[in-house]
Amino acid sequence: MSATDDFVVHRNLLFTVAYEILGSASDAEDVLQESWLRWAEVDHAEVRDPRAYLVRVVTRQALNRLRTQSRRRETYVGPWLPEPLLTAPDVADDVALAEHVSIAMLRVLDTLAPVERAVFCLHEVFGFGYDEIAAAVDKSEAACRQIASRARRHVAARRPRVADGVDRGAVMERFMAACAGGDLQAFLDVLAPDVVLISDGGGRAAAALRPITGRDKVVRFITGLASQANDYAAVRLEPVPVNAQPGFEIFLDEQRATTVVARVDGAVISEIYFMRNPDKLARMDGVVALAH
Repeated sequence: MSATDDFVVHRNLLFTVAYEILGSASDAEDVLQESWLRWAEVDHAEVRDPRAYLVRVVTRQALNRLRTQSRRRETYVGPWLPEPLLTAPDVADDVALAEHVSIAMLRVLDTLAPVERAVFCLHEVFGFGYDEIAAAVDKSEAACRQIASRARRHVAARRPRVADGVDRGAVMERFMAACAGGDLQAFLDVLAPDVVLISDGGGRAAAALRPITGRDKVVRFITGLASQANDYAAVRLEPVPVNAQPGFEIFLDEQRATTVVARVDGAVISEIYFMRNPDKLARMDGVVALAH
């Protein structure tokens, strides 16, 4: 198998690794490009395990990019949300992968330090051994075990709760219908009293500069956006899988304006993510293949 073939075979895994560490598809693609250039310079006859070697290269490049990304976020306008992906329906069947690429989980991963995030993702999501992880993050195996243990405790305290038997798709359908119809009772039935809405416009689209907390304020924000849209555009809502979770998109005059996904707790929604920055919506044009 040629060096190019090795890279192509593992590309979906490499993209998923980079995306899990960065929460940005555009940055993940840049990391893959940088990693390919480094892979092209390697003496491939000396590489015994191309998959592990490529993951190591991608992880190092992703960590470098994550540190740069952290500096960019300091000047970002308003809240920062992960870049949404249009995922194939069958990704949701892989329960472990679907949970870890959800927007809610990526937000939890954002609270980890860069190396903690890389170690957690490589071990918990992709199943790499500590010897392989140590080589990727330039730490000892013992240090990686400690980092992983600390990261697991941190994530466990914050990770989204998944209630058995709850049809999240049905909950999102009710929420989408409430958004489309503006029915106050429909909102009250589907939103938790302390629901939080986070909107990411990045200074490129209208959005709240801080999270909005409380059902009444959230409903006013959504209905306010809807009334503004109805003043000048034909509005269409379309259900789509977003990061392996039920979501929907809002189109104005057939132009994608917002991607919506939510954190469902029980039969109600506890967090809503409105992605409105047009720079972050490009990946919703086509299905992104993920792997682990």
